[in-house]
Amino acid sequence: MTQNIPGFDYRRVEVAEGIGLNAAVGGSGSPVVLLHGFPQTHLMWRHVATDLAADHTVICPDLRGYGDSDKPAEVGPDVYSKRTMAHDIVALARALGHERFALAGHDRGALVAFRAGLDHPDSITHLACLDVLPTLDMWEALHGVQAAVGFHLYLMAQPPGLPEQLIQNSPDAFFSYFLDIWANDPEAMPPGVRQVYLDACRRSVPSIVADYRASAGIDIEHDRSDRAAGRRLTMPVSVLQQDWGAALGYEAAALWGAWAADLDHSTVSCGHFMAEEDPETITKSLRGLLAR
Repeated sequence: MTQNIPGFDYRRVEVAEGIGLNAAVGGSGSPVVLLHGFPQTHLMWRHVATDLAADHTVICPDLRGYGDSDKPAEVGPDVYSKRTMAHDIVALARALGHERFALAGHDRGALVAFRAGLDHPDSITHLACLDVLPTLDMWEALHGVQAAVGFHLYLMAQPPGLPEQLIQNSPDAFFSYFLDIWANDPEAMPPGVRQVYLDACRRSVPSIVADYRASAGIDIEHDRSDRAAGRRLTMPVSVLQQDWGAALGYEAAALWGAWAADLDHSTVSCGHFMAEEDPETITKSLRGLLAR
């Protein structure tokens, strides 16, 4: 089953040797790239993208390893590092004629966006990260029994073999679990859209696990190196999150503030899938960011 963003054209763009991304492109004006999270595809941005396309060129790719984008084998830790995936996005934008662009990401896509902001500050004009902590901060925030909410992070951090086998034995049950428990409003994700996500994830188990495995290894190394060097995000940054801080014992705004000099941090009352559950709030926030 496939489902497209209404009014958007679909293109396959080569971003590295032998690696192509599926991307929906619509609208006209200054460019905005929107990156999806887990366990979703670019389709999660359908409401926000069509609104922003009224006065922006909006680009919604499937990340490397997800959806209809290519899924290279995990032959080394760099293949699914956020540094590599961020390079994909910069290459995608350039291939479409945009040297500079605004970038917003949700969940896994927000980690890619964060890395792009650090590695490619001359390319990213504005940055938005939705419902995530930077990788290094995330691992440091998880501790004790409260860390059980991130059990999937630990499962997919294991060496190749067991995680893939366990998930592939019952992929719909595994991915449906997160679609169910992370949504405050199940009706925000219609059955047809939900099926798109499940079909895409079923085809992508090894690459999804590789993406998460990288975040338990090489991505931490990159974040730790940047923290030690004092590297920070130099563009205007907006972060929207659920308020998990009290439960997990961290202050999200302070953690993000250590990375971003120009930060607007706010909490939202919807569930994790905020671009689908409350697209009006997300669109308003992105428009506010773009005006900064």
